[in-house]
Amino acid sequence: MENLLRPLIVVGGSVVLTLFIGWATDRLLSKADRRHPETPLWGLLRRGRIPYQLGLCAALLRGSFDNAEVLEDHRVGIAQTLTLVLIGSTAWMAIRIAAAIVETSYRRYARVHQDAARVRRVRTQVSLIMRVVSAVVGVVAVAAMLLTFPAFRAAGASLLASAGIIGIVAGVAAQSTLSNMFAGFQIAFGDMVRIGDTVVVDGEWGTVEEITLTFLTVRTWDERRITMPVSYFTSKPFENWSRGTPQMTGIVYWHLDHSAPLDAMREKLRDILRECPAWDGRAYGLDVTDTTPNTLQIRALVTAKDADDIWTVRVTVRERMIRWLSEEHPYALPRVNTADAILRSSRSNGRIPGGIGPQRRAHESPRANR
Repeated sequence: MENLLRPLIVVGGSVVLTLFIGWATDRLLSKADRRHPETPLWGLLRRGRIPYQLGLCAALLRGSFDNAEVLEDHRVGIAQTLTLVLIGSTAWMAIRIAAAIVETSYRRYARVHQDAARVRRVRTQVSLIMRVVSAVVGVVAVAAMLLTFPAFRAAGASLLASAGIIGIVAGVAAQSTLSNMFAGFQIAFGDMVRIGDTVVVDGEWGTVEEITLTFLTVRTWDERRITMPVSYFTSKPFENWSRGTPQMTGIVYWHLDHSAPLDAMREKLRDILRECPAWDGRAYGLDVTDTTPNTLQIRALVTAKDADDIWTVRVTVRERMIRWLSEEHPYALPRVNTADAILRSSRSNGRIPGGIGPQRRAHESPRANR
């Protein structure tokens, strides 16, 4: 009976004590979250309750397993497994705590500052910092797990002795990866591009959705995702429409007949913009920028507060102006002038106005000129 009760008490007591402490801790965090709604820290810390309970249970079992006197032949393996679980859960919990602190700091900064560009910059920086912290904690946790094995401890001296050569070889082999990592830090703290910025890359217009240490994701207007190495943004030119102020000026072109009513079009453009909520009211204009033998090239300038609104203003002005011209001034739409081709007669004595002799239409039979 003692051989049955002892392991049951040790294992069951560890599990029950873990669940009780985890429940009590979660209740305390919930109460603190309700008392301090101005900060999300306590609510974010609750996300670490799973690694917290897992590490606590592993620690209790690791400390009391020898008293259970069960599975004596596998005691070393079980102790090693519990140690690995404890290290892994501790690293997991450390990452969750760091993420809660970083997210709380970012939200407090975003709530205080109204400048959207600065908020996006801080968001990009804290995202990369969090990735670096996660990577460092993960590497340290893996190293700690490996050091728990005697074979790895014995080989530590030889590994350190050859670390210089291995580092050189790894640096040469991972040159592109390292350059991307340094480019990621340069982007984060150099304020070149930020999460949420509107960019044009290789002719594609989109919004920066994700920035990591090695790659950057751009979400295009048609919801495609373009993934590019971050080194591209430090070595090649690109358009960042969100840098500085987000205000933009848009252009709309029409090709119309020479008889187009320009003054009436300027008044209509003003009326269209006044009815368009996306127009910010800063400026507008309509001018003739080019001419061809058949058409005029007319350009309208409009303004808006950001890239999304400028697109709305442009398509609205283009559509409503064409509709108004087709209904009120159809003669202003581009036309192709056509006329019957005529040939000069070689045997006629008569003349037509303008000094040209009698001519016949091209569709008449050539025999008429014989």
